[in-house]
Amino acid sequence: MTEAPLRLTELSHGGGCGCKIAPAVLSEMLSHMPAAQPFANLLVGTETADDAAVWRLNDQQALIATTDFFMPIVDDPFDFGRIAATNALSDVYAMGGTPIMALAIVGMPVNKLPLSAIGRILEGGASICAEAGIPVAGGHSIDSPEPIYGLVALGIAHPDVIKRNRDARDGDVLILGKPLGVGILGSAMKKGVLDADGYAQMIATTTQLNKVGPALAIQPGVHALTDVTGFGLLGHLLEVCRGAGLGATVSATALPIMPAAIPFAQQGIGPGAIARNLASCGDAVQFGNGVEEWQRSVLADAQTSGGLLVACSADAAQAVLETFRKGGFGAAAIIGRMHTGAAEVRIKA
Repeated sequence: MTEAPLRLTELSHGGGCGCKIAPAVLSEMLSHMPAAQPFANLLVGTETADDAAVWRLNDQQALIATTDFFMPIVDDPFDFGRIAATNALSDVYAMGGTPIMALAIVGMPVNKLPLSAIGRILEGGASICAEAGIPVAGGHSIDSPEPIYGLVALGIAHPDVIKRNRDARDGDVLILGKPLGVGILGSAMKKGVLDADGYAQMIATTTQLNKVGPALAIQPGVHALTDVTGFGLLGHLLEVCRGAGLGATVSATALPIMPAAIPFAQQGIGPGAIARNLASCGDAVQFGNGVEEWQRSVLADAQTSGGLLVACSADAAQAVLETFRKGGFGAAAIIGRMHTGAAEVRIKA
């Protein structure tokens, strides 16, 4: 009898950004860290859970540093490598920067996973870095019980164009660059109910580099940028609200969603991270009448290599949408607004 091929997702307890520690748990963990000493050149640190750290090198350059890694969200090794690398580089783009170099983070069960499969994971990551125009200049590897892959990503930007998640303003329009539903499609794949078209939708969005970040950062009227990943749209938008001291209202019917994810969401298929993310949001998210249960799931769905979330002035919104569309992000859409009030998110039908 022919032995069934090994599935990467069977070697790990979670996958993609759904592996992230829940926001409330992470906040509790970090609360015990000693207060950081002030550094004049540290432009962005841990204060508002931003996407990357930023260090001013001189008056013209700031270094952006971040790291991201996780366990497989798909079974194809090459695709896993591509998704993980795209996701890691996104944090540089979300600060308005351009990647310059990456280091690989590799943890593999070498007694379970063929070396050829591990090689394909690394090739997938390297292919995305090549697309971004940067080298994988080194890294570190360990023998681990579950497969883990990701990158340390370094980037550069002018200090004056760095975009923080805390700088949204009252009246800003919220624009999301990629469709939601990655975690839901990943769960459907694990259950064996995702067809080829659904898989293609998931791979297309998770391997699309957020290269428009630097172009958005220099556009007049763009005030804040972040990317939507493991905490779902709700969790990452709450970070924007808390950083800015503002509220946000989002229209559930305006959300860009991958078509293949909608029927699965309606059937209740999705990662466990959805429940964790909703619980972490608590009373800071208010759902209006008419918002359906499946829409709540999409809003809290853990995105892997998700889209950029932009807060910009109303008169800049069309230019932002045009920048997204020129960059190949056809699903980009206005989803809501920032406003004065408590740091909470209201969802309307």
